[in-house]
Amino acid sequence: MTKKGEMLYAWTNDAEIQKKAELGGAVTALWKYALDSKIVDAVLAVTKGVDLYDAKPVIITDSKDLARTAGSLHCGTLLLPKLVKKYLDGAQDKKIGVTVKGCDMMGFYELAKRKQINLDNIIMIGVNCGGSVSPVIARKMIAEKYGVDPEKVHKEEIDKGQFIIEYEGGHKGISVDELEEAGYGRRSNCRRCKLKIPRQADLACGNWGVIGDKAGKATFVEVCSEKGANLMTGAIKQGILETAPANPKGLEIRAKVEGAMLKLGDKWRKHDFEALGEGKDRLKKIMAETARCIKCYGCIDVCPICYCVECTTKNPSMVPPGELPVSFMFHLIRYAHIADSCVNCGQCEEVCPAEIPNALFMHAQQVELEKMFGHVPGVNMELPLLAFAEERTERDRLHNTGSDMIFENVFKPLGKK
Repeated sequence: MTKKGEMLYAWTNDAEIQKKAELGGAVTALWKYALDSKIVDAVLAVTKGVDLYDAKPVIITDSKDLARTAGSLHCGTLLLPKLVKKYLDGAQDKKIGVTVKGCDMMGFYELAKRKQINLDNIIMIGVNCGGSVSPVIARKMIAEKYGVDPEKVHKEEIDKGQFIIEYEGGHKGISVDELEEAGYGRRSNCRRCKLKIPRQADLACGNWGVIGDKAGKATFVEVCSEKGANLMTGAIKQGILETAPANPKGLEIRAKVEGAMLKLGDKWRKHDFEALGEGKDRLKKIMAETARCIKCYGCIDVCPICYCVECTTKNPSMVPPGELPVSFMFHLIRYAHIADSCVNCGQCEEVCPAEIPNALFMHAQQVELEKMFGHVPGVNMELPLLAFAEERTERDRLHNTGSDMIFENVFKPLGKK
């Protein structure tokens, strides 16, 4: 019987999964078992869209369809938690399995503590994440740095500090450090990320630390919860999954890889945050950058922290409508609402048509609050800082209505009831 805390190598015995999957196919095999055994009603995963640079979310209810979700897409930059809230009723009455990277996992926790997702009905298999690459940057990078037609690339991966592509006629890898020094490589929020192994998921999986005869043929699995342990135990008993204790040397290697990634995260935080300046200098830079905002609401639509039925930014008493450039109050409201809970997923920056570095501004403020109060968002069910400032009645109202219009009565036009 598998137990919480175990470190294992795992691989599938399913011949069909072996044909499609990478690293032994353990994750795909686990989801097949979960679906076939009715442990989950559906699996939310990511698959290739029109090409290698396009990722799309899919709901799988038949385990025969799982093979198309096997493998990784480092140029897919989706975030999944808000999709569960918006399209799957927050998993209120269905059990959903989800493959998550670190920022997905943090988004699930933040929405769950706001009562927008029922975490009891979610099973998360986390995958180690060294970062993702924006599709537009990826195409440009492959053409200019690799000298390869992006259309001819049929596979990409990040391994041993390199971004590696396979294409018609060969394969090529370039150091991620070299790419990023040249202005390519991972998204800026990914560079700053310090959650590389999502241990708050039920299982944390990846290839870091798989050595010896299992290298490239098995998945490293860290069992992080009782739900994860039960999932592993069932799949092993059914015969779809085999495991072996992780090699002690592999454990050391995995820890070293994680440590190196965390140090790299510190390096990029220092680089990005120092460039913002402090105090009034930082404020001036943020105001100058956000002056391009056209108030399309794309950042709010994708943010896993924004969930309110009535958004304060749409209150004409707070943000005058029909004005460009938009009032800076629009951004101040967002900063005040989200800064203590930003999970640095980068979605607000990814979708911004004005190319405003929203994620940088949000993350910089979140880190400052983390230093002051010790609150780390997205890793447990501890309430965000601002929640402690609410009156009990206001918190109950928010819970019941999903509205954050705290000032709606104060700012009503005079003479109206």
